[in-house]
Amino acid sequence: MPVTVVRFNLVEPGATPASLGARYKAALEMAAYADEHGITTVQTEEHHGVDNNWLPSPFAFAGAVFGATRNIAVTVSAVIGPLHDPLRLAEDIAVLDLLSGGRLVTVAGIGYRPEEYTLFDVEWKRRGRLQDELLETVLKAWTGEEFEYRGRTVRVTPRPFSDPHPLLLVGGSSKAAARRAARLGLPFFPSAHLPELEAYYKDRLAEYGTEGWTMMPAAETPLLHIAEDPDRAWARYGEHFLHEARTYASWQSGDIRSAVRSAATTVEELRAEGVYRILTPDACVAQGLDNLVLHPLSGGMPVDEGWRSLRLFCEDVLPRLGG
Repeated sequence: MPVTVVRFNLVEPGATPASLGARYKAALEMAAYADEHGITTVQTEEHHGVDNNWLPSPFAFAGAVFGATRNIAVTVSAVIGPLHDPLRLAEDIAVLDLLSGGRLVTVAGIGYRPEEYTLFDVEWKRRGRLQDELLETVLKAWTGEEFEYRGRTVRVTPRPFSDPHPLLLVGGSSKAAARRAARLGLPFFPSAHLPELEAYYKDRLAEYGTEGWTMMPAAETPLLHIAEDPDRAWARYGEHFLHEARTYASWQSGDIRSAVRSAATTVEELRAEGVYRILTPDACVAQGLDNLVLHPLSGGMPVDEGWRSLRLFCEDVLPRLGG
Protein backbone atom coordinates (compact mmCIF):
# COMPACT_ATOMS: atom_id res chain seq x y z
CA MET A 1 0.00 0.00 0.00
CA PRO A 2 1.49 3.40 -0.91
CA VAL A 3 2.16 6.01 1.74
CA THR A 4 -0.62 8.61 1.62
CA VAL A 5 -0.12 12.12 2.93
CA VAL A 6 -2.38 15.14 3.29
CA ARG A 7 -0.37 18.32 3.60
CA PHE A 8 -1.36 21.56 5.33
CA ASN A 9 0.55 24.82 5.64
CA LEU A 10 -2.59 26.98 6.07
CA VAL A 11 -1.47 29.66 3.63
CA GLU A 12 -4.09 32.25 2.75
CA PRO A 13 -2.95 35.51 1.13
CA GLY A 14 -4.99 38.49 2.30
CA ALA A 15 -6.78 36.48 4.99
CA THR A 16 -8.93 38.02 7.67
CA PRO A 17 -8.87 36.49 11.16
CA ALA A 18 -12.33 35.06 10.45
CA SER A 19 -11.36 33.49 7.12
CA LEU A 20 -8.14 32.08 8.51
CA GLY A 21 -9.98 30.68 11.52
CA ALA A 22 -12.39 28.95 9.13
CA ARG A 23 -9.43 27.54 7.18
CA TYR A 24 -7.85 26.16 10.35
CA LYS A 25 -11.15 24.55 11.36
CA ALA A 26 -11.54 23.05 7.89
CA ALA A 27 -8.01 21.61 8.05
CA LEU A 28 -8.83 19.83 11.31
CA GLU A 29 -12.06 18.47 9.85
CA MET A 30 -10.13 17.31 6.78
CA ALA A 31 -7.56 15.61 9.02
CA ALA A 32 -10.34 13.76 10.87
CA TYR A 33 -11.91 12.71 7.55
CA ALA A 34 -8.52 11.58 6.23
CA ASP A 35 -7.97 9.56 9.40
CA GLU A 36 -11.35 7.85 9.04
CA HIS A 37 -10.47 6.86 5.46
CA GLY A 38 -7.04 5.43 6.23
CA ILE A 39 -4.69 8.16 4.99
CA THR A 40 -1.29 7.56 6.58
CA THR A 41 0.02 10.98 7.53
CA VAL A 42 -0.75 14.66 7.99
CA GLN A 43 2.28 16.72 7.02
CA THR A 44 2.82 20.26 8.22
CA GLU A 45 5.68 22.72 8.38
CA GLU A 46 7.04 25.91 9.92
CA HIS A 47 7.73 29.36 8.47
CA HIS A 48 7.65 32.73 10.17
CA GLY A 49 6.63 36.28 9.35
CA VAL A 50 5.25 35.44 5.92
CA ASP A 51 2.75 37.83 4.32
CA ASN A 52 0.51 34.96 3.20
CA ASN A 53 0.05 33.67 6.79
CA TRP A 54 2.13 30.50 6.44
CA LEU A 55 1.72 28.35 9.56
CA PRO A 56 4.37 29.33 12.16
CA SER A 57 3.37 26.89 14.93
CA PRO A 58 3.34 23.32 13.62
CA PHE A 59 3.30 21.68 17.05
CA ALA A 60 0.22 23.62 18.15
CA PHE A 61 -1.46 22.49 14.95
CA ALA A 62 -0.26 18.91 15.50
CA GLY A 63 -1.83 18.87 18.95
CA ALA A 64 -5.17 19.94 17.50
CA VAL A 65 -4.92 17.21 14.83
CA PHE A 66 -4.19 14.59 17.47
CA GLY A 67 -7.26 15.71 19.39
CA ALA A 68 -9.40 15.24 16.29
CA THR A 69 -7.99 11.86 15.17
CA ARG A 70 -7.15 8.38 16.39
CA ASN A 71 -4.62 6.77 14.06
CA ILE A 72 -3.06 9.21 11.62
CA ALA A 73 0.55 10.32 12.14
CA VAL A 74 1.60 13.96 12.02
CA THR A 75 4.96 14.76 10.46
CA VAL A 76 6.42 18.19 11.14
CA SER A 77 8.67 18.64 8.11
CA ALA A 78 10.48 20.58 9.15
CA VAL A 79 10.90 22.34 12.45
CA ILE A 80 13.59 25.03 12.19
CA GLY A 81 15.68 23.78 15.08
CA PRO A 82 17.90 26.77 15.93
CA LEU A 83 14.85 29.01 16.38
CA HIS A 84 13.64 26.92 19.33
CA ASP A 85 14.71 26.69 22.95
CA PRO A 86 15.98 23.11 23.26
CA LEU A 87 14.44 22.38 26.66
CA ARG A 88 11.03 23.78 25.73
CA LEU A 89 11.07 21.88 22.43
CA ALA A 90 11.88 18.65 24.28
CA GLU A 91 8.92 19.28 26.59
CA ASP A 92 6.51 20.15 23.79
CA ILE A 93 7.41 17.07 21.74
CA ALA A 94 7.22 14.82 24.82
CA VAL A 95 3.71 16.08 25.65
CA LEU A 96 2.54 15.62 22.05
CA ASP A 97 4.07 12.15 21.99
CA LEU A 98 2.13 11.24 25.15
CA LEU A 99 -1.11 12.79 23.89
CA SER A 100 -0.91 10.97 20.57
CA GLY A 101 0.45 7.62 21.71
CA GLY A 102 3.58 8.05 19.60
CA ARG A 103 2.08 9.47 16.40
CA LEU A 104 4.36 12.52 16.09
CA VAL A 105 7.28 12.51 13.64
CA THR A 106 9.64 15.48 13.78
CA VAL A 107 12.11 16.40 11.06
CA ALA A 108 14.64 18.93 12.35
CA GLY A 109 16.15 21.25 9.76
CA ILE A 110 18.04 24.54 9.99
CA GLY A 111 15.97 26.49 7.47
CA TYR A 112 17.12 28.67 4.60
CA ARG A 113 15.60 32.09 5.33
CA PRO A 114 17.94 34.48 7.20
CA GLU A 115 14.99 36.80 7.88
CA GLU A 116 13.45 34.14 10.14
CA TYR A 117 16.62 34.19 12.24
CA THR A 118 16.51 37.98 12.36
CA LEU A 119 12.89 37.86 13.55
CA PHE A 120 13.89 35.76 16.57
CA ASP A 121 17.26 37.50 17.09
CA VAL A 122 19.18 34.28 16.42
CA GLU A 123 22.57 34.53 14.73
CA TRP A 124 22.43 33.00 11.23
CA LYS A 125 26.14 32.11 11.28
CA ARG A 126 25.68 30.00 14.43
CA ARG A 127 22.86 27.86 13.01
CA GLY A 128 24.96 24.71 12.65
CA ARG A 129 26.26 24.86 16.22
CA LEU A 130 22.80 25.66 17.53
CA GLN A 131 21.34 22.70 15.66
CA ASP A 132 23.96 20.39 17.15
CA GLU A 133 23.15 21.67 20.62
CA LEU A 134 19.40 21.31 20.07
CA LEU A 135 19.58 17.71 18.87
CA GLU A 136 22.00 16.64 21.58
CA THR A 137 19.88 18.35 24.24
CA VAL A 138 16.49 16.88 23.31
CA LEU A 139 17.96 13.37 23.19
CA LYS A 140 19.34 13.79 26.71
CA ALA A 141 16.16 15.48 27.93
CA TRP A 142 13.95 12.61 26.83
CA THR A 143 15.81 10.16 29.10
CA GLY A 144 14.22 11.87 32.12
CA GLU A 145 17.64 11.92 33.79
CA GLU A 146 19.73 14.88 34.92
CA PHE A 147 22.31 16.24 32.49
CA GLU A 148 24.57 19.24 32.02
CA TYR A 149 23.15 22.05 29.89
CA ARG A 150 24.85 25.41 29.38
CA GLY A 151 26.83 25.04 32.59
CA ARG A 152 24.04 23.88 34.86
CA THR A 153 22.37 20.62 35.81
CA VAL A 154 18.85 20.20 34.44
CA ARG A 155 16.17 17.55 34.22
CA VAL A 156 13.18 17.55 31.87
CA THR A 157 9.86 15.87 32.59
CA PRO A 158 7.67 14.15 31.58
CA ARG A 159 9.38 11.37 29.72
CA PRO A 160 7.78 10.77 26.32
CA PHE A 161 5.56 7.82 25.43
CA SER A 162 7.86 6.44 22.71
CA ASP A 163 10.85 4.31 23.67
CA PRO A 164 13.67 5.25 23.51
CA HIS A 165 12.33 8.62 22.29
CA PRO A 166 9.90 10.20 19.81
CA LEU A 167 10.80 9.72 16.17
CA LEU A 168 13.28 12.46 15.28
CA LEU A 169 14.94 12.80 11.89
CA VAL A 170 17.59 15.22 10.70
CA GLY A 171 16.54 17.02 7.53
CA GLY A 172 18.59 18.81 4.93
CA SER A 173 20.38 18.66 1.61
CA SER A 174 23.97 19.16 2.76
CA LYS A 175 26.83 16.90 3.84
CA ALA A 176 26.83 18.74 7.16
CA ALA A 177 23.24 17.61 7.81
CA ALA A 178 24.11 14.02 6.84
CA ARG A 179 27.15 14.06 9.15
CA ARG A 180 25.08 15.49 11.99
CA ALA A 181 22.49 12.72 11.65
CA ALA A 182 25.12 9.98 11.45
CA ARG A 183 27.11 11.26 14.44
CA LEU A 184 24.00 11.22 16.62
CA GLY A 185 22.66 7.94 15.26
CA LEU A 186 19.51 9.65 13.98
CA PRO A 187 17.69 8.85 10.73
CA PHE A 188 18.28 11.21 7.82
CA PHE A 189 15.60 12.98 5.79
CA PRO A 190 17.09 14.50 2.62
CA SER A 191 15.02 17.39 1.28
CA ALA A 192 15.05 15.91 -2.23
CA HIS A 193 15.93 12.66 -4.04
CA LEU A 194 19.67 12.69 -3.40
CA PRO A 195 21.14 9.17 -3.64
CA GLU A 196 24.71 10.45 -3.42
CA LEU A 197 23.92 12.14 -0.10
CA GLU A 198 22.31 8.95 1.19
CA ALA A 199 25.53 7.09 0.32
CA TYR A 200 27.57 9.74 2.13
CA TYR A 201 25.32 9.36 5.20
CA LYS A 202 25.79 5.58 5.20
CA ASP A 203 29.57 6.03 5.02
CA ARG A 204 29.45 8.37 8.00
CA LEU A 205 27.35 5.86 9.98
CA ALA A 206 30.14 3.33 9.46
CA GLU A 207 32.75 5.93 10.42
CA TYR A 208 30.97 6.90 13.65
CA GLY A 209 29.89 3.33 14.48
CA THR A 210 26.24 4.39 14.75
CA GLU A 211 23.02 3.06 13.27
CA GLY A 212 20.45 4.90 11.20
CA TRP A 213 18.31 4.87 8.11
CA THR A 214 17.17 7.24 5.37
CA MET A 215 13.68 8.49 4.59
CA MET A 216 14.25 9.97 1.15
CA PRO A 217 11.70 11.49 -1.20
CA ALA A 218 11.17 9.49 -4.37
CA ALA A 219 12.54 10.79 -7.65
CA GLU A 220 9.02 12.01 -8.31
CA THR A 221 7.08 13.44 -5.37
CA PRO A 222 4.45 15.68 -6.96
CA LEU A 223 1.94 17.65 -4.94
CA LEU A 224 -1.48 16.37 -5.97
CA HIS A 225 -4.94 17.80 -6.39
CA ILE A 226 -7.79 15.59 -7.59
CA ALA A 227 -10.49 16.93 -9.91
CA GLU A 228 -12.98 15.49 -12.38
CA ASP A 229 -11.95 18.12 -14.95
CA PRO A 230 -8.23 19.06 -14.62
CA ASP A 231 -8.40 21.62 -17.45
CA ARG A 232 -11.14 23.52 -15.64
CA ALA A 233 -9.38 23.17 -12.29
CA TRP A 234 -6.09 24.53 -13.68
CA ALA A 235 -7.92 27.46 -15.24
CA ARG A 236 -9.85 28.25 -12.10
CA TYR A 237 -7.42 27.35 -9.31
CA GLY A 238 -3.95 27.25 -10.89
CA GLU A 239 -3.04 30.64 -9.44
CA HIS A 240 -3.14 29.13 -5.94
CA PHE A 241 -0.50 26.56 -6.83
CA LEU A 242 1.56 29.21 -8.62
CA HIS A 243 1.43 31.44 -5.54
CA GLU A 244 2.96 28.71 -3.40
CA ALA A 245 5.52 27.76 -6.05
CA ARG A 246 6.64 31.37 -6.47
CA THR A 247 6.82 31.85 -2.69
CA TYR A 248 9.13 28.84 -2.36
CA ALA A 249 11.23 29.97 -5.31
CA SER A 250 11.71 33.42 -3.75
CA TRP A 251 13.15 31.80 -0.61
CA GLN A 252 15.43 29.15 -2.05
CA SER A 253 18.89 30.13 -3.23
CA GLY A 254 20.77 28.20 -5.90
CA ASP A 255 22.35 25.72 -3.48
CA ILE A 256 19.06 24.66 -1.87
CA ARG A 257 17.70 21.39 -3.17
CA SER A 258 14.04 20.60 -2.58
CA ALA A 259 11.58 18.03 -3.86
CA VAL A 260 9.02 20.80 -4.43
CA ARG A 261 11.28 23.36 -6.08
CA SER A 262 9.71 24.99 -9.12
CA ALA A 263 11.08 27.37 -11.74
CA ALA A 264 7.66 28.20 -13.18
CA THR A 265 6.53 31.81 -13.56
CA THR A 266 3.10 31.14 -15.12
CA VAL A 267 0.31 28.66 -14.51
CA GLU A 268 1.02 27.11 -17.91
CA GLU A 269 4.68 26.56 -17.03
CA LEU A 270 3.71 25.14 -13.65
CA ARG A 271 1.32 22.65 -15.23
CA ALA A 272 3.95 21.52 -17.76
CA GLU A 273 6.62 21.17 -15.06
CA GLY A 274 4.83 18.49 -13.04
CA VAL A 275 5.79 19.50 -9.49
CA TYR A 276 2.10 20.27 -8.91
CA ARG A 277 -0.37 17.96 -10.63
CA ILE A 278 -4.14 18.17 -10.97
CA LEU A 279 -5.32 14.68 -11.85
CA THR A 280 -8.55 12.79 -12.35
CA PRO A 281 -9.01 9.86 -9.98
CA ASP A 282 -8.19 7.43 -12.82
CA ALA A 283 -5.03 9.33 -13.72
CA CYS A 284 -3.95 9.47 -10.09
CA VAL A 285 -4.23 5.69 -9.75
CA ALA A 286 -2.36 5.26 -13.04
CA GLN A 287 0.60 7.32 -11.76
CA GLY A 288 1.76 4.31 -9.74
CA LEU A 289 3.36 6.51 -7.09
CA ASP A 290 4.79 5.03 -3.89
CA ASN A 291 4.05 8.27 -2.04
CA LEU A 292 0.90 10.25 -2.78
CA VAL A 293 0.94 13.74 -1.28
CA LEU A 294 -2.42 15.50 -1.46
CA HIS A 295 -2.30 19.27 -0.99
CA PRO A 296 -5.98 20.24 -0.72
CA LEU A 297 -5.61 23.82 0.57
CA SER A 298 -2.51 24.86 -1.40
CA GLY A 299 -1.82 28.55 -1.73
CA GLY A 300 -5.14 29.70 -0.28
CA MET A 301 -7.24 27.22 -2.26
CA PRO A 302 -10.95 27.74 -1.53
CA VAL A 303 -12.02 25.37 1.22
CA ASP A 304 -14.88 23.91 -0.83
CA GLU A 305 -12.49 22.98 -3.63
CA GLY A 306 -10.09 21.45 -1.12
CA TRP A 307 -12.91 19.27 0.17
CA ARG A 308 -13.80 18.17 -3.37
CA SER A 309 -10.22 17.06 -3.95
CA LEU A 310 -9.94 15.24 -0.62
CA ARG A 311 -13.26 13.41 -1.06
CA LEU A 312 -12.37 12.29 -4.58
CA PHE A 313 -9.03 11.03 -3.30
CA CYS A 314 -10.49 9.14 -0.34
CA GLU A 315 -13.56 7.75 -2.10
CA ASP A 316 -12.33 7.13 -5.65
CA VAL A 317 -8.52 6.79 -5.43
CA LEU A 318 -7.71 5.15 -2.11
CA PRO A 319 -9.96 2.09 -2.59
CA ARG A 320 -8.08 1.30 -5.82
CA LEU A 321 -4.53 1.60 -4.56
CA GLY A 322 -4.46 -1.96 -3.25
CA GLY A 323 -2.07 -3.63 -0.90
